[in-house]
This record gives sequence, structure tokens and C-alpha cells, in this order.
Amino acid sequence: MALSAAEGEMVRALWKKLGDNVGVCVAEALERTFLAFPSTRTYFAHWDLSRGSARIQAHGRKVGAALTLAVNALDALPGSLSALSDLHARALRVDPAHFQLLGHCLLVTLARHYPGDFSPAMQASLDKFLRLVTAALVSEYR
Repeated sequence: MALSAAEGEMVRALWKKLGDNVGVCVAEALERTFLAFPSTRTYFAHWDLSRGSARIQAHGRKVGAALTLAVNALDALPGSLSALSDLHARALRVDPAHFQLLGHCLLVTLARHYPGDFSPAMQASLDKFLRLVTAALVSEYR
């Protein structure tokens, strides 16, 4: 399951529009994930998880940078995300289901902030992209 050329262009276009706000949107999606799915807080129990927390903002920037890397490497996702996959699987031992929950919350966040751009085709393209990113991130779990 790869993104078609049209789907890839849609994802790239929205990412370009996000610009410097990628980290902000991802941080909001992280906050939403922690609030909507309390089991995801396990790995961050020692963090201040209040809205706008500096640690969540910093982690949002890191995750946003990883997603930007993925957007720029759509044809080589597993290779470009292999180090992150290894880190999350072996060192951090993040539950792979949490990537899916974050992806869902990111879709909600982007739809909220970019309603005019969030057509059904855009939603399908982003959902497919996030599923591919998740698959690449959980590849080291096997």
C-alpha cells in the first residue's frame, strides 16, 4: 500500500501549508491523545501533561520533524524512519497501538485547524500516509 502520486502531492501540499506550525499541531495532537486515551500517558507519567506544557511542545517539535522527514521521503519511509523505529521498539518500548491513536488525533487536529483544506480526499490521503508511517515505526517490533 503506497501513496499514489496524487495522494503524495496532497500530503506535501498540506505539509507545506503547515510550515512552522507542524510542531504546534503535533503537540496539540499529543495533548489530545493523552486526554482522550489515558493509557498513552504511561510513558510520560513523569512529565507535566498540562495543556501547553514545555515538554509536550518540545516532543511535538520532535515528532513533527520526524513526520516532515517522512513527508520528504514518501518513497522510502521504512528506511528513513528505521532509526526511530528501533528507538521506539527497543529502547522506549512504546506500545505500537499508541502510534495509531496519535495518528487519529493528528487527523482531528488538522481537520480542526485546516477545515477548508480537509476534503474527503485529503482525509483519505493523510490517513493513508499516517498508516504508512505507523507501519514503518512498528517494523522493528516484529
